Amino acid sequence: MAPGSPMTLISRMERRGIAVAIALAGICYSSWVLEFVLPIAVNPVRTFLSELDAQGRAYAGVFSVADTVTGVLALVAGIAGLYVFTRRRLSRVGWIALASFGAATMADARWPMRTCRPDPCPPVDDGLFPQLHQVHAFTSTLAVTSIFVAMIAFSAAAFRYRRWPILRHSGLTIVIVDSAVTAWMLIADNLPGNYALGIAQRIQVGAISLWLVTLAVQIVLAERGSTGP
Repeated sequence: MAPGSPMTLISRMERRGIAVAIALAGICYSSWVLEFVLPIAVNPVRTFLSELDAQGRAYAGVFSVADTVTGVLALVAGIAGLYVFTRRRLSRVGWIALASFGAATMADARWPMRTCRPDPCPPVDDGLFPQLHQVHAFTSTLAVTSIFVAMIAFSAAAFRYRRWPILRHSGLTIVIVDSAVTAWMLIADNLPGNYALGIAQRIQVGAISLWLVTLAVQIVLAERGSTGP
């Protein structure tokens, strides 16, 4: 196909559109930083981000809308990526996982966490699988799992197919940091005490946002020199 043909131009526009959607999803997913600007009475060291858009919280709508926009953009980008980019096994897993992350994030906004009085919520023993006792816990777990699968799949694809060098370097570093923080949360959550789980989750979500933006940048740069990932 000739470089200047109409189909090539359409393909470039589609890829750039996907990149823009992913970048905006990453930016919207970092809306939690507004907690340091808005008058919200939460302790970032001890509270989880789900409490920002919990039922009855001040400015809950702001964070709910941001999550919804994130979900829509990630879902659209994931589905579009399946059709626009070269269909290789690892890349296909990555796009499906990205779309699943979008759908789960939208569900997160649709079914927010309950609030408690007095605040903060007292600890509750929901058994071995707390995700089964509250929809929001399930959707949050699904969202984090999905984006983690996407990060691993795209990183593996970058090494396996020798493409997307940014994901092989900066992207991989983000994945390692995110994995370490996730391990911190999983281990500390089963130990007595707090262990600054609020900070851990903020680092985790911040790493996800940064990785989404990194993926978007990589798509744009790769599009300049090749026909696809």
